[in-house]
Amino acid sequence: MAQYPNYDSIRRIGVLGTGTIGSSWATYFLAQGFQVSAWDPADGWQDRMVAFIDNAWPHMEALGLAPGADKTAISFHDSPGDAVADVGFVQENAPEKMQVKRDLYRRIDNALPEKTILSSSTSGLIMSDMQDGFASAGRFVVGHPFNPPHLIPLVEVVAGKDTDPAAVDWSIGFYNHIGKHAIRINKEVPGHLANRLQAALWREAVLAVKNDLASVEDINAAVAQGPGLRWALMGPHMIMNLAGGKGGFRQMIDHFGPGMQSWWETMTENPELTPSLSNALIEGVAEEAGERSINDLEEERDERLIRLLTMLKETTR
Repeated sequence: MAQYPNYDSIRRIGVLGTGTIGSSWATYFLAQGFQVSAWDPADGWQDRMVAFIDNAWPHMEALGLAPGADKTAISFHDSPGDAVADVGFVQENAPEKMQVKRDLYRRIDNALPEKTILSSSTSGLIMSDMQDGFASAGRFVVGHPFNPPHLIPLVEVVAGKDTDPAAVDWSIGFYNHIGKHAIRINKEVPGHLANRLQAALWREAVLAVKNDLASVEDINAAVAQGPGLRWALMGPHMIMNLAGGKGGFRQMIDHFGPGMQSWWETMTENPELTPSLSNALIEGVAEEAGERSINDLEEERDERLIRLLTMLKETTR
């Protein structure tokens, strides 16, 4: 990894695309004491980005700011090439469209410093397709966060066919160095890993509505008031290990495996999001939300996340 800079030498990070994900990333980088060079093609993006950071900053203060953290340490740029010209790392957050990503990469291919890695926040696109044909492709990785990135620690790092393996190692190390929890995804698949796990659970949750198994509110409670609490503490395999009691995972498989296998055999239906089913989901969520707006729900989510993250940090050994 000698060709990549020391983590402590990184002072400025480029953020390309400043919608919800990009502004959230920028908030996190600023809270970690970095300077941010930002670019977005939309009108009025600077004001929206500043408003997002102002709104999220109290959450970052609650979690603890890095020494010297300054929420105003942002430079706004008129072109993506200018935004990446003097940075040690780039987080790209362009819309989830292959051609949009490739058009952006074409604009920065010659401007990206030779030792700087570009990490894409793509939630499901394949890096091999995005990076194909670019001179700097060896320094392109997927660095997929979970929303909101300024609070959720997870980052999935994936290589494309042209990615330098050392760039993946460096990126994982860098994310972990700045307080994230980066994981290595060994091969490219649509949706990476966490989104596929999420999609599998949501498929069953949608089918539960389609088949009138329970109300939308009770389906949400079945996760949030049950296994979701355990999954926030340990992942599914480790939780199942504990389900086996003192005998651990082997006892769990011997005891619960046959029943679980029989359940899997019934999970063969993929729901079609017809207008009728979509309306049932929309109406169910609206009924549960009641008078709470999207802003109210986001604030509730973030406040709970902060309390959970603080608790987990205090109890981590």
